Amino acid sequence: MSQRINNTGELRAANAIPEEQILDAAHRLLLTIGPQRMTMADLARQAGVSRATLYRRWGSVREVLATLTIRAWTELAEQAFPAEARAEVTRAQIVDGVVTLARSIRTHPLLRTIVETDPEFLTPYLLNRRGTNTDHQLALLELALAAGMADGSVRREDPTVLAQAVLLTTWSFTLTGPVLAGAADGTGPAVDRLDDELRHLLDRYLAP
Repeated sequence: MSQRINNTGELRAANAIPEEQILDAAHRLLLTIGPQRMTMADLARQAGVSRATLYRRWGSVREVLATLTIRAWTELAEQAFPAEARAEVTRAQIVDGVVTLARSIRTHPLLRTIVETDPEFLTPYLLNRRGTNTDHQLALLELALAAGMADGSVRREDPTVLAQAVLLTTWSFTLTGPVLAGAADGTGPAVDRLDDELRHLLDRYLAP
């Protein structure tokens, strides 16, 4: 079994190397050289692990990037819809959370780099299949919408359908909004105005 020496001087199995260490290295490389130029050898050197260690967990750079985006978007979604606030949430809080999530993802360096250097990475998740991030965001939205229905601030409808409609609408503001606003980095007054419209649109859509 391959082994490494940890920072305490003790030997440990290579597969015991924390995944976060490798993902942090992948994030640094992504921002430095972009996803298309990144290789598993590059990542192994940056993370201080062997290529064999990487291949025991991921089959390719794109699989590593998929895990990296799951980590990033999950963190942003949890921040937009914190666990302690999910049991009792109003329509206004749901709308705020969705707009916050859209803005956070849109301006995140990870997404900006992917859009600028390898937009095809996103295509399968938009056209062919639901990814882990989509499932996670839908689950959070369904819980929030059910709570909003319980307090009477959200119209009564199948929360699954409402969550899907909200997410589809929000994706367009997240990915295509900067193009329409002429704001390549996803920021600026024009994008802020679009976020105001997204807030207005969602509030009206979810109102009883």
